[in-house]
Amino acid sequence: MHQLTRDPSAMSSTASPSRYGATAIALHWLLAVGIVGAFGVGVYMTGLPFSPARLKLYNWHKWAGVTILALSAARLLWRLANRPPALPASIDKAMPGWQRAAFHGTHHLMYLLFFAVPLTGWAYSSAAGFPIVWFGVLPLPDFMPVDKALAESIKPLHELSAFGLAGLVVLHVAAALKHQFIDRDRLLGRMGLGPAPR
Repeated sequence: MHQLTRDPSAMSSTASPSRYGATAIALHWLLAVGIVGAFGVGVYMTGLPFSPARLKLYNWHKWAGVTILALSAARLLWRLANRPPALPASIDKAMPGWQRAAFHGTHHLMYLLFFAVPLTGWAYSSAAGFPIVWFGVLPLPDFMPVDKALAESIKPLHELSAFGLAGLVVLHVAAALKHQFIDRDRLLGRMGLGPAPR
């Protein structure tokens, strides 16, 4: 954190040649916290018996899902408008072709699931007849008709996509830790954790 405050490029909303800008970093970590939290609540609540506590957790889970959807849209729009920093030449040259393909493929798949997971959850909630009122204040439209059979067919899609996203997040974290502690190439510095890579 001390390094982050001393580096002028990290405080800027625009990216430097080796580090993402402050807006991209904030969206990244907000999404990370939201996804981990929503997944944890989702796994925990499905094993609970029907109760007011379970209903409350379902609402929190849905609110988190809509928030993740909004953050994902904001992140995608920001990414389209602001070119991300290229991988430093030292890292890019040392990375095998399959690793580079996995790096880009994982990112593209995660972006797809950032939208697929909350949208299938929203569709399931609509088809099951449970409208979403975001944070108990803003009623959101149903974009599926109430249909219990349809809801049951959407539910496994939501679960599979959520577990798929969780798996990709684990893979993403493992790769980042490998770069940081085994390769020692400071790749985490691109997202504000420590000095930027050279």
